[in-house]
Amino acid sequence: MSGGHGHHDVSNKKIALLISVLALLLAISETLGKAAQTVTIQQNIEASNLWAFFQAKTIRMTTLRTAAEDMETTAPAIADAEIRAAAAARIAAWRATANRHDTEPETQEGRRELAARAKKAEEKRDTAAAAHHHYEVASALFQIAIVMASAMIITGISVLAVVALGLGGIGAAFTAIGLLAPHAVHLF
Repeated sequence: MSGGHGHHDVSNKKIALLISVLALLLAISETLGKAAQTVTIQQNIEASNLWAFFQAKTIRMTTLRTAAEDMETTAPAIADAEIRAAAAARIAAWRATANRHDTEPETQEGRRELAARAKKAEEKRDTAAAAHHHYEVASALFQIAIVMASAMIITGISVLAVVALGLGGIGAAFTAIGLLAPHAVHLF
């Protein structure tokens, strides 16, 4: 073996190690990205379900209030005092149920509580989606870096290794942003 060939082997080993590290970081970024994507979908479904429940409660509440208002206008005309009293009791029950549909802190299933829960689910969804975008950018950077490092082995152009290392560093930064502060940088 010539001396130059031995130096080339050491350089190739370093690049192979760089490629291995980049592949590891790519796997981590892809795994985190898939997990964030799953959370995004789950929280979107949760928010949609909560808003649908909110709408159902609104319809029920409106129906009960309308029925109570209708009976309030017709009940005074009822001659029989016993039927008027029964109508008044029914009106009170409908109003109580309508109020319960609006807020029910003990079950967290009143409209106000449902809206708050839906907004929290939307926040979690948006955070997971932001993280997912950063992981996707990181994955792309790691893939490009692996290609650049591989090209360096073939061509011997050492600047490709520097580019690969730089892209890997930027990819690592995007992975960290996705993990620690998904809303810190907005690309999309």
